[in-house]
Amino acid sequence: ISALNVGGAAGKKVPQIEVPENDGRPAWNSKLQYILAQVGFSVGLGNVWRFPYLCQKNGGGAYLVPYFILLLIIGIPLFFLELAVGQKIRRGSIGVWNYVCPSLGGIGMSSLMVCGFVGLYYNVIIGWSIFYFFQSFQYPLPWSDCPIRKNGTLAIVEPECEKSSATTYFWYRQTLNTTSTIAESGGLNIKMTLSLLVAWIIVCLAVIRGIASSGKVMYFSSLFPYVVLFCFLVRGLMLKGSVDGIAHMFTPKMLEPQVWREAATQVFFALGLGFGGVIAFSSYNKIDNNCHFDAVLVSVINFLTSILATLVVFAVLGFKANIMNEKCVVDNAEKILGYLNSNVLSHDLIPPHVNFSHLSTSDYAEMYGVIKTIKEGSFTQLGLEPCLLEDELNKAVQGTGLAFIAFTEAMTHFPASPFWSVMFFFMLINLGLGSMIGTMTGITTPVLDTYKVQKELFTVCCCVVAFLCGLLFVQRSGNYYVTMFDDYSAGLPLTVVVILENVSVAWIYGTKRFMQDLEDMLGFRPYKIYFYLWKYVSPLCLIVLISATVIEMAISPPGYNAWVQELAHERFQSYPPWALAMCFSLIVVAMLPLPIVFIARRFNLMSDGSNKLSVSYRAKPGEAPLAVPARKAFLTPGGTKALDPNSLSPNSCYGTSYQNTAISPTTPTTPTTPATPESDS
Repeated sequence: ISALNVGGAAGKKVPQIEVPENDGRPAWNSKLQYILAQVGFSVGLGNVWRFPYLCQKNGGGAYLVPYFILLLIIGIPLFFLELAVGQKIRRGSIGVWNYVCPSLGGIGMSSLMVCGFVGLYYNVIIGWSIFYFFQSFQYPLPWSDCPIRKNGTLAIVEPECEKSSATTYFWYRQTLNTTSTIAESGGLNIKMTLSLLVAWIIVCLAVIRGIASSGKVMYFSSLFPYVVLFCFLVRGLMLKGSVDGIAHMFTPKMLEPQVWREAATQVFFALGLGFGGVIAFSSYNKIDNNCHFDAVLVSVINFLTSILATLVVFAVLGFKANIMNEKCVVDNAEKILGYLNSNVLSHDLIPPHVNFSHLSTSDYAEMYGVIKTIKEGSFTQLGLEPCLLEDELNKAVQGTGLAFIAFTEAMTHFPASPFWSVMFFFMLINLGLGSMIGTMTGITTPVLDTYKVQKELFTVCCCVVAFLCGLLFVQRSGNYYVTMFDDYSAGLPLTVVVILENVSVAWIYGTKRFMQDLEDMLGFRPYKIYFYLWKYVSPLCLIVLISATVIEMAISPPGYNAWVQELAHERFQSYPPWALAMCFSLIVVAMLPLPIVFIARRFNLMSDGSNKLSVSYRAKPGEAPLAVPARKAFLTPGGTKALDPNSLSPNSCYGTSYQNTAISPTTPTTPTTPATPESDS
């Protein structure tokens, strides 16, 4: 049982409220289990395939500077805020924001909607990883070579594969069997449908008993990816060209204004802000848990994981770039030999020290430069390529392109490639599973807090419905819908949700009151800097981010990269009108609870639920109700001016201070021994 000192005059002995640990709400078995759950939720696929791409695209090592600054002024403060309100009110996202400000109770519902949208397509990616995982138990790997097509007595390489690459062909044709447009459904892809079913069964088993089951899963799913990343880092550093990749990664480039926007967006999504999973996990904590320490620890772990993943990715991509560059040199050297034998080029153009049987990249570069200078007029007709390592390293890839094409291609050149492939995709499954557990908890916890339904039955129903809805993504055109949901279902709605969370606590409930609540809850007053970050800096940054996001959406043509079978490469295509309407419907539906709940509660059309406490207290039969001392003065960071804790109108927003008609709000004249409270649940 933990005790929460709710205030009194300095040096005066006051009774304490005993927070019941047996109020029927589940609790984490240990602090480690909780931290691993938060880490598992925040560290996901984006750390592996989004952060390295942004780092390379936006200035190499220089990108880490704005990212780290924004992590300090936006990420950690808002993460701390979500942890604190969840821990204090002990409810999921709907209950928390109904309690803090009923008029903005739609915040929790919007969080739940976004969790639903993201969970639908995120689990499809886990399904893809499951398919590749099982395909990896083969030697050679099935994507290592192009398939051979037999035409009578002739055996030819599949033309589509020859035009692209073996890994690209395996992804688009043999895995997704994708159509050329989003308008062409192509029917269900049976292999992907079965993979999605397996993914949802795994998620269902992990979350069916709430944190009792998901907490145990987190021990493995949160820690195993680090084992794999360290193994890949060690193996990658032993490969030829890995240092080139890492050096290219951290070579500073010119920073542009959009870097700050992309860094802010990455910070925002890396920590899982606004989804409700952070609040849900925190709501199962003890009331006096040091959530400030948790916020800093998880944020730092997330950042360091992104750095580790970036080192691994670019060590492997540096190795791949060297392989591809050497292949380029060999192919173009054969062209030059052909031109020499047919007298298109003179042997005098070849430097005397060049040996075609052992041609180095530097020798080829020298030979290429001589031929280009002498044959300036007709050089383009020769079709020679410069074969620069820098060009290979600059081929930025992210998302599925990194995981299922670039990385898989690099692994085909590894010794014992099936082992590394199995490890890589098992890591992706665990990374995705940790995030999916947090996402599902963000859905189930607020509903279970609000309605008395059986946990196991509700969880199974959610997973069944989600699987049926997810069939949209396992059509042959399904990967285009994954792109659509990724672009439109979360970005803008989540940003709006988080700024409203920030405003409801800092401006409506009051930063002074919130700081005092934190002092009562934690036993120490948080740093003064948080007062100014919550009150001014974070809202301003979020407003700028929302504005930049809206402008970016307005100037960027809505569309997707479609795989054109005839050309054997991707081509940008605009969404047809019905798909465009679907894109904006995702945004509208996700944010619709915000105005609906606001209007309904403003005109008393629905209950505000403000009489529901995070923790209820009741005296034992025959005992007098527990008296609670008056609250401390609510202090500004640097002053001692008192703030009336009951200054907010009961019809507008409610604070997170304890409000219970069974507890007298008067201060006792003499200290009394507090009775052991019982739960109302």
